[in-house]
Amino acid sequence: MTICQSTDTTFKSDLKKEGFTLVNFWAPWCGACRFFAPTLETFDQEYNKEVRILKVNADEHPNTCAQYGIMSLPTTILFKDTNPINKIVGAVNIDILKQFILENKN
Repeated sequence: MTICQSTDTTFKSDLKKEGFTLVNFWAPWCGACRFFAPTLETFDQEYNKEVRILKVNADEHPNTCAQYGIMSLPTTILFKDTNPINKIVGAVNIDILKQFILENKN
């Protein structure tokens, strides 16, 4: 599975109905978002069968950001069966991202 872009219009249908979806809220001007992007790519290569990754451009899709209370970028929320269960604010390395997923999947 590849990382998909989601929009205000498609967000609900883009979430995995069963299982886990990691949603990254970002913006093109955000330096920390650009720093975090390769971490998401690496994570996707390793965990794409277990966790779907969506990206939401905060500038272009403010309604979804408002719905989930996004105040800082990047913010990454883990959803299970379309329900948000936890989030990370800021850019993290791959080990912290993996640990975050492991802790929240159980």
